Amino acid sequence: MAQPHQHLHPATAVVSLGRPDPATSAELNPPISMSATFRSMGTPGGGEPVYARFGSPSWEPLENAVATLEGADLPGVAFASGMAAVAAVFGLVPVGGTMVVPRLAYNGSIGLARTLAAAGAVMLREIDPLDVDGSVAQFEGADLVWLESPTNPTLDVIELPRLLAAARELGVRTAVDNTFCTPLRQRPLELGADIVVHSATKFIAGHSDVLLGMVVASDAGLRERIQGYRTLHGAVPGAFEAWLALRGLRTLEIRLGRAEATAGVIAERLDGHPRVGRVRYPGLPSDPNHERARAQLQGFGAVISCEIDGDAAAAERFVAALRLITPATSLGGVESLAERRRRHPGEPADIPESLVRISIGIEHVEDLWNDIEQALARV
Repeated sequence: MAQPHQHLHPATAVVSLGRPDPATSAELNPPISMSATFRSMGTPGGGEPVYARFGSPSWEPLENAVATLEGADLPGVAFASGMAAVAAVFGLVPVGGTMVVPRLAYNGSIGLARTLAAAGAVMLREIDPLDVDGSVAQFEGADLVWLESPTNPTLDVIELPRLLAAARELGVRTAVDNTFCTPLRQRPLELGADIVVHSATKFIAGHSDVLLGMVVASDAGLRERIQGYRTLHGAVPGAFEAWLALRGLRTLEIRLGRAEATAGVIAERLDGHPRVGRVRYPGLPSDPNHERARAQLQGFGAVISCEIDGDAAAAERFVAALRLITPATSLGGVESLAERRRRHPGEPADIPESLVRISIGIEHVEDLWNDIEQALARV
């Protein structure tokens, strides 16, 4: 994949990537191909479109753009959802093979891993990735190490460079969920990861109107296997969804920067509020992850988790009292969202019952704070 944009600042690259070649097209934006099949005598994978389950010109601009932002030399592979992307990476583990996963991470990923283990498809080793030595001790003989940083929803920043280096030394394949950071704040391939995964539904698309996943691999063989999984399992994205995600990518730097700045202010005000217990946000100097975040990330992100003083019912009252912030799952959109995470049956039991995850959008900071403050007054 040609990468003429790698010398550009990421804020410029998100605007410039995925455009049609000006030498062959007068269009500024890539067209949407609504064709399921193509006039062709070639074979799938031969470089020309044959059938949309094998590949579509509607996905390629997005796949190229995200991969370039992640620092990859190969196009990414787009999927119908973030979980479809996760499933494709888990599919790299052979039957009876061993996966290493964090105990606390996105509940969909952990839930799928535990489901595979319960069915006897894989052996599962669950780790606390903050315990680097203890985690590395579980890497020996594994087929895949799955990592997430910052973790969802506890926002722990793990020592990715050390963990990835240890896995590489042992010859163990690694994958990192980079949804929270986006490639503008962290590039795991440069830290030694083999695979990066995104729920492109979130910050990449950015408008809560798309379900989409993305996998970026550092190795051509890995990419071929991941693309093959997508083809055989039919986990292909829609043409319009891919186009929307690319359009959303154009404003990623602006959206994320605005939301991140607001999140820092909101986290500071929540910290020490009499109706709030622990505030989890790596941008807070008091957060135990702060120094690691400063060393590893190019920004602290737009997601805050806080424990409402009281029990699950108190947290539910807080969320229900919000008027501007929407009570909903997901994150990374232009609108702010909040939810009590333990309302989901699959959420790990170690997540506090009163923990509320807040995804900060691009609204004015004072409007958001006024909404949070009036809701806290009702707890």
